[in-house]
Amino acid sequence: MSVRPDWWIEEMCVKHKMIEPFEKGQISKGVVSYGVSAYGYDLRIASEFRIPKFPDKTVIDPKNVDDSLFESIIAAEWIIPANSFVLARSLEYFRIPRNVVTLTAGKSTYARCGILVNVTPFEPEWEGFVTISISNTAPVPVKIYANEGLAQVLFFESDDQCQVSYADKKGKYQAQQTITSARVQ
Repeated sequence: MSVRPDWWIEEMCVKHKMIEPFEKGQISKGVVSYGVSAYGYDLRIASEFRIPKFPDKTVIDPKNVDDSLFESIIAAEWIIPANSFVLARSLEYFRIPRNVVTLTAGKSTYARCGILVNVTPFEPEWEGFVTISISNTAPVPVKIYANEGLAQVLFFESDDQCQVSYADKKGKYQAQQTITSARVQ
């Protein structure tokens, strides 16, 4: 398995619509950068956010998430309170080939402000908008921007296809269109 370079990412996007919309260059003037990078793709977040509204002593149960604990908003930017988080989704829709898996890491611009990004790997044949947890570990509020870069996706291609893909097992987050809460099947 090897990490794939920029020309491979562009080829897969043209041939297989792996990322839509796809930005084949690195856009960086006046924004947190996004688009193709040397060995990955810097995804953007959409202007759709789910903000936690937790009463005192609330417990979040990942097996039974109460969606009423989150408020959905549309905004060009959002200020994440100190030691809190927000859920967002990618602006890009991803279609991962059967012999590819991804890893995602936050961009250093935000990391230097205390922002951590948590995204699970995109499994072979997973597709959809990515639900992203954005955590502010700083002791002060931090602003994030919609329609700008948030995290870098690295693509790893195998010489062999997996035996069972995410699509084969009918994964619970397949083809998600919005920010999706945790689920257990």
